[in-house]
Amino acid sequence: MSIPIGIQLYSLREDCAQDLLGTIRKVADMGYQGVEFAGFFGHRAEEIKRVLDASGIVCCGSHCGIGNLNEENWRATLEFHEELECPFVIVPGIPPDMRSTLPALRETCTLFTELAARVESKNMLAGYHAHYQDLTSISTGERPWYEIAASTPDSFVLQYDTSHGKTGGADPVQPMMDFPGRGKSIHLKSFPMNKIIGEDEIPWADVLATASLAGTEWFVVEHEEYDAGTPLDCVQMCLSALKKLGFA
Repeated sequence: MSIPIGIQLYSLREDCAQDLLGTIRKVADMGYQGVEFAGFFGHRAEEIKRVLDASGIVCCGSHCGIGNLNEENWRATLEFHEELECPFVIVPGIPPDMRSTLPALRETCTLFTELAARVESKNMLAGYHAHYQDLTSISTGERPWYEIAASTPDSFVLQYDTSHGKTGGADPVQPMMDFPGRGKSIHLKSFPMNKIIGEDEIPWADVLATASLAGTEWFVVEHEEYDAGTPLDCVQMCLSALKKLGFA
């Protein structure tokens, strides 16, 4: 059975800011099976869920800023995501001072471990999305991605990003292979980022072959630069390319 393909809505951030619900309908019509949110633009969870259901598409995750998961906000944030039937609540990035030294990284891992317990209490999984800085070494030699993986529970999702990994000097698939079962959601992003998937330098056959070991349940397309057309054009082309590459 093929792994479903979703779209990170940050790829369509301007479209979503103007019409989130209409954009969900458009990507469903393209053939995407899930949407990963990057904000909700003032909409209630109930109304978003109604559009998801009517469009035949599901929430495949959400990028949720660390501030929305602090002591003051985490309960309301997770209730909102519960209503969407969101499987993964992913921290999309952290500021430099949370990963620039080993003590800071250890504090971040403690925070992520506490977050994982909170999210799991609501029958979802927490995780972290890789950026290129996570694959480069800090001054004492550690790479944040590997420290985070080693110091968080096995249930904590390691959402690798193919483009950020390569930008950070990593092998495009090795950081997924190093932590079997923890790549439940993987970002498929071209390198260079202005290229359409399949026209770029990522070895997509290797990514697909690694998915079973990584435990991948969702492939999530993210496209951030639009030399080939409008954002909607580009994500449509990426999906078409993935199908030709055997991803669906």
